[in-house]
Amino acid sequence: MSDRPLCERRILIMATDGFEQSELEVPMKRLAAAGAEVEIASIDTGDITGWDEDDWGDDVAVDLKISDALVDNYDALVLPGGQINPDLLRVEPDAIALIKAFAEAGKPVAAICHAPWLLVEAELASGRRMTSYKSIRTDVANAGAEVVDEAVVIDGDIITSRCPDDLPAFCDAIIDAVAKVGAAA
Repeated sequence: MSDRPLCERRILIMATDGFEQSELEVPMKRLAAAGAEVEIASIDTGDITGWDEDDWGDDVAVDLKISDALVDNYDALVLPGGQINPDLLRVEPDAIALIKAFAEAGKPVAAICHAPWLLVEAELASGRRMTSYKSIRTDVANAGAEVVDEAVVIDGDIITSRCPDDLPAFCDAIIDAVAKVGAAA
């Protein structure tokens, strides 16, 4: 495989204030290094602020509003965790609709840490094998998923991971999934 297997691929990261700093920045950098164009969608334009371990982190520029994002323009969707970010997004109808649209289009949807809450809200957990941060595993299981404690779990087009320690495996899984989609096209 080439050093830049995602050339001519576009990936959307959806987040809002309170995203786990590393869970947005590491995938953004790894996917860009693999050749993808990466854009950030949020509830509003401007900047969103991360959460870095035990305090507010850095700001990240938003490229477009979630309501303006079109699934056809992207090859995959990445959902960073953090406790605050997915909790705010899961009550946003446009965010849930976008996740469902990616899933319906058969495009990879990758969620880490607390972000599987969004997959639960989008009704994508039932019957799937998934992982998540330990504090929401009961929620994911109650939504009908088989919950396992593994660094990365791939079930069809859904990719899940547990925490920042899993970022290398999480990013590798996203790169592999997007490269395969591109190769099949």
